[in-house]
Amino acid sequence: MALSGKSLVLALCLGQIGNLLPHVVVPAVMAQHLMPPWGLSASEAGLMAGAYAFGYMLAVPLLTTLTDRIDARLILIVGSAVSGLATIAFGLFADGLLSAALIWGLAGIGFAGAYMPGLRALTDRLGPGDSSRSVTMYTATFSLGVGLSFLASQLIADRLGWRYAFFLTGLGPLAMIAACLGLAPVKPAPAQAGLLNFMPVLRNRAAMGYILGYGAHCFELYGLRTWMVAFWAFVVARNGGSAVLEPVVVSFIVAILAMPSSILGNEAALRWGRHRAITLVMLVSGLVGVLIGAAAEAQPALLLALLLIYAVTVPADSGALTSGMSASADPAVRGATFAMHSTVGFGLSALGGWGVGVAIDAGGGPASASGWLAGFLVMAAAVLIGPLALWWSRRDAG
Repeated sequence: MALSGKSLVLALCLGQIGNLLPHVVVPAVMAQHLMPPWGLSASEAGLMAGAYAFGYMLAVPLLTTLTDRIDARLILIVGSAVSGLATIAFGLFADGLLSAALIWGLAGIGFAGAYMPGLRALTDRLGPGDSSRSVTMYTATFSLGVGLSFLASQLIADRLGWRYAFFLTGLGPLAMIAACLGLAPVKPAPAQAGLLNFMPVLRNRAAMGYILGYGAHCFELYGLRTWMVAFWAFVVARNGGSAVLEPVVVSFIVAILAMPSSILGNEAALRWGRHRAITLVMLVSGLVGVLIGAAAEAQPALLLALLLIYAVTVPADSGALTSGMSASADPAVRGATFAMHSTVGFGLSALGGWGVGVAIDAGGGPASASGWLAGFLVMAAAVLIGPLALWWSRRDAG
């Protein structure tokens, strides 16, 4: 019997959590297990971690646009399998910056066939009026999966070695493959544009405002996710090995808080308007980022409080941005619109991990407070582009 309604949403959300178990293994283990033995600088480590989002960015235009032509479920199965196998391959073969970046980029290509095609597989099977909250639930479980990825990766690496973190989390995508077996086939409506013709999307200024805002959000989000463990390791080291909570706990809590934050952010957007709610969230998030960077040498309790606030503000706009894009998309080019959304988002995600690493090095390195000030200032500056993009889209829409 094919899944439908709440069972459909639940199955794809659980499958996505499985697909996300490998998602942040590199950022989770690199500060302790990869950077020292491989002699990596912050910019090199950021480049390695960002290879995942870069691979995603390269593949997602084709793979997501294909969902305008074939059932997204088929792409979802293949992408999930590639993601899991590449993660396991990292544990087997990675031995330095080049090999790690190449294999991790391949894992990102696999995830490009998993995340947005998964969203398309969901929306294609939803009834009228079910979209906004179901899309937000799907995007919110992203954060739960990332939190579990941070937690599992660090615990496994500390107990069994970092290679086992890749071996075991690489099994997670099997959950999405199993979920796909319960989906009824869906035939997309005939496509009205070329396979990689994004001009109809670029002309849709309402959707492009959300897409550009999502890019700003992703730069900040992946800058934080890439460097959160390393930042809290700096706080722990600076305070003699004690800083209220260990990095593994902090990273898990920060990631998990994103799930209710995204849901509540979307509810606020439905009540008060998407543009207004997203703009307010981004402005507050930029301010909190500046405060964390400026207080990098403060007491751990203060830094933890600020970081937990940041954990709420950074993802609070995610569901509203994605549901706004989905609602603004022309149904005839929905796959292409999703592809543009994801390409911009993950392209800037790759720049976020690397760009913050470059800023940290320029500011004095990951062992200095000035390095972290520079890193958080870059994240804050990037997210403030979001309100400008939303203002532009509304202004041009007349």
